[in-house]
Amino acid sequence: MSVVSQKRLAARLLKVGTGKIWVDPEDTDRVSSAITREEIRKLIHEGSIIKRPQTGISSGRKRRHRQELLAGRHKGEGSRKGMRRPGKTAWVVRIRSIRGRLKMLRDKRLITPQDYRKLSLMAKGGSFRSAAHMNEYIETHKLARRR
Repeated sequence: MSVVSQKRLAARLLKVGTGKIWVDPEDTDRVSSAITREEIRKLIHEGSIIKRPQTGISSGRKRRHRQELLAGRHKGEGSRKGMRRPGKTAWVVRIRSIRGRLKMLRDKRLITPQDYRKLSLMAKGGSFRSAAHMNEYIETHKLARRR
């Protein structure tokens, strides 16, 4: 016995979809004989037709994803948020700090103009990772003047 139209009517009355309607398997013949809204309301009141409870969101996928993250998955470039500095921007920030440091050393006469020129060309060529790295180079090659 088909209860499709009864389910549709009950869904309309209970303001849910047809998938949320449960019909008692023992009362299918009674439900299939009901054709009016009033009869369907009576069956709902008796408990032969029930609106299924709303289901929550499962945490299973979340737990699995967390385990995969701990194993090192899903951590590529596309999954990262926050500061993403492209190569050119990183270069600009680095070279500005190096050039500023060089000018300060030249103005305080800690390096000679010849050394300044040499070091600025090296910086332009990408020889130094940072201003600290350049300072290390100056110390190891004894380019700093004594006061």
